[in-house]
Amino acid sequence: MAKSIYMDVCALSRPFDDQGFMRIRLETEAVNLILSKTSEGKLRMLVFPVHDVEIAAIDDADERIKLQTILNGMGDRIKGKLPEIRASA
Repeated sequence: MAKSIYMDVCALSRPFDDQGFMRIRLETEAVNLILSKTSEGKLRMLVFPVHDVEIAAIDDADERIKLQTILNGMGDRIKGKLPEIRASA
């Protein structure tokens, strides 16, 4: 069974940031590595309703569509009642 992970929208958005800084490039590589392991089935990315809320608030339409596509294609949506999810977190 693949290990379950949670990636927040800030991390998922890293590839869209200015890659002119070494730290951002390294973090982008880390995100891309995690996404490749997820697509290979070695990791299971959990997707919660808050992902959709945060992505909907992104101004850049291209970034917003790409992030939603990643979540829809690679993520495992967690269904549940938001108050219960918050309480367990």
